[in-house]
Amino acid sequence: MCETCGCNITPGNEHLARRKNALGGDAVTVLKNLLSENDRAAAHNREHFDRHGVLALNLMSAPGSGKTLLLEASIEALKNEFRIGVIEGDLETENDAARIRAKGVPAVQITTGTACHLDAHMVHDALHHLKLADIDILFIENVGNLVCPASFDLGQHRNIALLSVTEGDDKPAKYPVMFRAADLVLLTKTDLLPVMDDFDPARAEHCLRQLANPAPALRLSAKKKDGLDAWFDWLRREVAGQRERAKRGQTLRPAIQPDGARMHAETGAHHSIPPASGNHYRYRQV
Repeated sequence: MCETCGCNITPGNEHLARRKNALGGDAVTVLKNLLSENDRAAAHNREHFDRHGVLALNLMSAPGSGKTLLLEASIEALKNEFRIGVIEGDLETENDAARIRAKGVPAVQITTGTACHLDAHMVHDALHHLKLADIDILFIENVGNLVCPASFDLGQHRNIALLSVTEGDDKPAKYPVMFRAADLVLLTKTDLLPVMDDFDPARAEHCLRQLANPAPALRLSAKKKDGLDAWFDWLRREVAGQRERAKRGQTLRPAIQPDGARMHAETGAHHSIPPASGNHYRYRQV
């Protein structure tokens, strides 16, 4: 993947890449240093979340799995119970953030340009546009991509992977880095199962268990409002857990995959550090 897209270097860390490259060192060393810089920024983000008692959740999936629709349904059901904020990640447009704002929830859109995932630097800058003191749950909707988002710590507490029934039920086996990193797997668009008869939810869950991942796998349809109660109950338990950890001065790290991070560092050696291009990511908010 990284040999194709060069996603080690994002608009969020490009300035660090140029600086470190100017100081000397081969590409592998520079890119490993970038991963370390990302981890430091992620730890800083997590400190902010913990200080304010915010539960930060990273939503990951292929494009079109229903992440934004799920957020809309969750906001409608829980807006009187929890204060919700959203960070939206897309290559271009602020369409998803506009949908979230229409529900009366603060949303910051990150447009990444060519980067196929968010990193901790982007999220850190987006946090300057949100009031964490007014948020209980922060959803970070990552760029639609089944590979790279699982390899980068953003400062979140949990990873949630969505798998729609319009995709293959063997996706967990084909994309193990993503599904190993999941603390919760949501099988979405289940209202389409009668016409998507080649998707077997049991087989999808079997592929997940073959990765030695015991994460819950919930089936739901945000469009038809089916199966959402189990998702809402999971959120309630996670919010309660985060509040208890905050009282005790403890934190929680997601299952970031070291194999994925190592892949990024090693295959990234094939890329040179880009010059300043002016193609910077942008933040938009109301």
